[in-house]
Amino acid sequence: MTPKGFSVIRGGQLLDVASRATQAADILIEGDTIVEIGPPELPAPAGAQVFLANHRAIIPGLVNGHVHGHGTLAKGLVEDRWPLELFLNALPGLTGGRTLEDKYLNGLIAAVEMIRKGCTACYDLFFEFPQPSAEGLEALGRAYSDAGLRAVIAPMVADATLYQAYPGLLEAMPEPLRQEALKLRLAPYEASANAAAEAFRNWPFDRSQISPAIAPTIPLHCSDAFLIRCRDLARDYDLPLQTHLAETKAQAVLGLRKYGRSLTAHLDELGLLTPQLSAAHAIWLDETDLQRLADAGASVIHAPVSNMRFGSGLARLRPMLDRGINVGIATDAANSSDSLNMFESTRLASLISRVESPDYRRWLGADEVFRMATEGSAQAMGLAGQIGRVAVGYKADLVFLDLNHINYVPLHELLTQIVFTENGAAVDSVMIAGRMVLDRGRLTTVDEAKLRADAAAASQRLVAANAGRRHLSRALQDVVGTFCHALSLEPFHLDRQAWAEEARPMDDSARA
Repeated sequence: MTPKGFSVIRGGQLLDVASRATQAADILIEGDTIVEIGPPELPAPAGAQVFLANHRAIIPGLVNGHVHGHGTLAKGLVEDRWPLELFLNALPGLTGGRTLEDKYLNGLIAAVEMIRKGCTACYDLFFEFPQPSAEGLEALGRAYSDAGLRAVIAPMVADATLYQAYPGLLEAMPEPLRQEALKLRLAPYEASANAAAEAFRNWPFDRSQISPAIAPTIPLHCSDAFLIRCRDLARDYDLPLQTHLAETKAQAVLGLRKYGRSLTAHLDELGLLTPQLSAAHAIWLDETDLQRLADAGASVIHAPVSNMRFGSGLARLRPMLDRGINVGIATDAANSSDSLNMFESTRLASLISRVESPDYRRWLGADEVFRMATEGSAQAMGLAGQIGRVAVGYKADLVFLDLNHINYVPLHELLTQIVFTENGAAVDSVMIAGRMVLDRGRLTTVDEAKLRADAAAASQRLVAANAGRRHLSRALQDVVGTFCHALSLEPFHLDRQAWAEEARPMDDSARA
C-alpha cells in the first residue's frame, strides 16, 4: 500500500552516478514520489514522517530485468553440469505439480531475497503448464504485492516443448522414451493466448505497482502464428514483450536451419522488433542482428550468471552500447543462477568485458553497468522515467547501504565499491514506493519465520510429488545432452565461448 502524505529522509549520502560523487542530501517524498532533493535540513511539511539515514549511502533500487518466479522452490536442485537444454529437459521434474499456494510461495521467497539484496523491481517471466492462468498470475502478483516489491509479470508462453522445438531430437530418442516425451504437450497457442488476454483484461492489481507483460519464451518453441499473436497482444494492451533470444549456440544453429535466417531476423520479419521488446541473454548475435535491434529501439537483458552457469556463452555488450541499444541486467531464476543477487550480476557484467577485449578502453565501467542495473532494466520494463534514478519525479524506490559495513572500510570511491565490492551484505534498509519494506535489517511486510517453514514443507512435498517426472528427465538426459552437444560443435560464423580449442564430441567418460 502506497503511503499517503509526506515523508523526508535526512542525513544520508546521495550517490550521483554520472559524477561518481556523493553529497549529503535530504529527500522529500510525497506519497510514493520524490518531490524535492536538497541540502541537509531541507524544509518539510509539518507532520512529515522522518527517516534517518546517518552513515547510509542512498542509491536507486536495483532493477532485475529478467527473473522466473516459478523456479524459486527448485533452488539447489539444478545439477552442476547441466547446459541450458538439460535444464529445460529437467524442468517438469523441478517445477511441476505446483498448487496456487505454491505459486504464491515461489513469488514470496523470490521477493524477500531480492529485497534483502537491494532490488526494488523485477520483470518476471512466469510459466504455468500447460498454459497460463489468471489464478496463477494473481497468486504471483499477490506475493510481490504483499512483500512490497514492484513487478512486471509476463505469462511465459509456448506451444512446443523442447523435444518438439529442436528438429531431429524426437527422432534421436529410442521409441519408448519418444512416446513418453510426446505426452508432455503444451496447450494450443490459441488457448494460451486467449488465457493471457483474459488475464490482461481483468488485471487485479494497481498497475503502478504490479503490471502485466507478455513473454513468448524462446522463438523456436513458438509457432509463427503464436509469435504474431504475442506481438498483437503487446500492441493491443500496450505491454512490454520479452523473449529468450539466441541464448545458446544450439538455438542459433537451429534458427538458421529452420528459418533460413537468424532468430533476430525472423522476429524482425514477424514484426516483433519494437521498442516494447527486450531480448534476454542475446549471446549468439552478429553485427547485423545487433543493428536490427538498434534500429527497432529494442532492449537487451544481460544475465551473466546463468549464461556462465549453463555454459551458454559470453554476451558482448560493448558492441550493443556502440549502437545505442538499451541494455539491462538480470539475475535470471533462483534455480538457474542459484541466487537473485543483482550486485553479483552487475559486477560480473563489468568483469566479463575484461576477458572479451584486450583494449581496456572498451571494458565496461562501474558507471555503465550500474546504469544498466537500474535505468537500463527499467526502460526494458516500460518504466523509464519512473524508477532507476534518485531524482525529482521518480518513484521513491531507494536502497540504503550501511557505510560502517566492512565492505566500505576504508571508503574511497563509493560507486566503484558498490559495483566491485558490494554483495548485498551492507543493504540496511529498502524503500519501495515511499514505503520502508526493509527497516534496519527487519523485513516489515513478511513473516520470515513462517516463510521458512512454509518453504521447507512445500519443497519436501514437491520433491516427492515430482519423482516420476525427474525419473523421465534422467532417462532422456543422455540423448538430449548428446544431441545438443553435437549442435554446439557445428560450424558457425560467431564464437561466444572460451573453449573453442577444446571442443570435441562427447565420449563416454564425459557423459559420466
